Amino acid sequence: MEPEQLVFETTSGAETQRLGEQLGALLAGDAIITLTGDLGAGKTTFTQGLGAGLGVEGAITSPTFVLINRYHCADGRALQHADCYRLANAPLEMWDAGLTDLFLSEDVVVVEWADRIPGLLPDEYLDIVFEHGDADRRRITLTARGPRYVHMLRQLQTAQSGAHR
Repeated sequence: MEPEQLVFETTSGAETQRLGEQLGALLAGDAIITLTGDLGAGKTTFTQGLGAGLGVEGAITSPTFVLINRYHCADGRALQHADCYRLANAPLEMWDAGLTDLFLSEDVVVVEWADRIPGLLPDEYLDIVFEHGDADRRRITLTARGPRYVHMLRQLQTAQSGAHR
């Protein structure tokens, strides 16, 4: 049976980045990925790894003050990295910034603090929740919202199994 949810525990920022990198390497087309969790829980660290897996060169930084950062992937797509944290009226401000247009693109769109814009999210996406554990532990729960993301989780699960052999 295909998983609808996968849970990972990481013990360092490097492990969180590696998980993101594995997912990024699996993304063959457009994707929408939402990230939620407390400050410092690993959302941007994960996105840095995702970018590495997509072949993004250069530093990936939090778009907290600019709303959306765009990075070029090795295959010509873009990684669109949005952040809803500091917005007073996140749904309206992200609508005005063109986030919903990005959802229709061929790009990989990552939205941090996506819980602040539930009415703007499409029907299908990959939802990732980051939770603090003790010390440097993070619990990262990936939930598929739609069949293509279920398939994506199955691919990630297979990649993880191969990496731990």
